[in-house]
Amino acid sequence: MAEPAAASRLPRALARRVGRDVPAALTRYRVMAWVVGVLLVALVLVAVPVKYLAGVEGPASVLGTLHGWLYFVFFLTACDLALRASWTLRGTVLTLVAGTVPILSFVAERHATRTTRAGQRV
Repeated sequence: MAEPAAASRLPRALARRVGRDVPAALTRYRVMAWVVGVLLVALVLVAVPVKYLAGVEGPASVLGTLHGWLYFVFFLTACDLALRASWTLRGTVLTLVAGTVPILSFVAERHATRTTRAGQRV
């Protein structure tokens, strides 16, 4: 029975390189990076302008609070991945800070995913 190409080998190679729990931690990190990134973009590009241009404070307060709580979950998942994949302190801090900048969180997630899947330290 033939295996699918690189897609099936990648998680196993990654698991051998840095530990069996890294692929699951990477998936958790990626989900949280996208959730936090989308919420931050919605907050900055929709809710804050609505608050200041239309005087409606509800969306900004709801999205701001939600982003804050979910950023904490993102922080924990990123730290978990950094420890499991043996990231550098510099890479870890830059990845965590990128979660606070709209659009940059998506770039940082992509970089961290590629680097971690390659079995390298971020």
